[in-house]
Amino acid sequence: MTSLLRFSLAALIAATVPAMAETVVIVSPKNPATRMFSEQAAQFFLGKSTMFTPVDQAEGSAIRNDFYQKVTDKDAAQVKAIWSKLVFTGKATPPREYKSNADVKKAVADDPKAIGYIDKSAVDDTVKVILTLP
Repeated sequence: MTSLLRFSLAALIAATVPAMAETVVIVSPKNPATRMFSEQAAQFFLGKSTMFTPVDQAEGSAIRNDFYQKVTDKDAAQVKAIWSKLVFTGKATPPREYKSNADVKKAVADDPKAIGYIDKSAVDDTVKVILTLP
């Protein structure tokens, strides 16, 4: 294999494999929470607790799929089914969805009861990280 062909193949593989970004769970700096376990975060994002108001990334986004898999051990279809049942029975309202890290960050920063998740690279002093996902 020529070195040019090897380089081209390596570049193609690197381009098709997404970089593994770190996802963090965030709250407003006004929120008293300082740390949280994945199991606790799952309670809010699956409608089992109303202590925090969950803020979601856009349906179908890579960060959303990754978040739910890591925190709840469920895929997007399973999570959607859980929320559909809660909404149908009148027990809960699904999390509001935002299209970007910046939008989620703003929504969380503006509401002391909100909890959301964003890429770690988007964190600034407008939000507080309470959980970092592997």
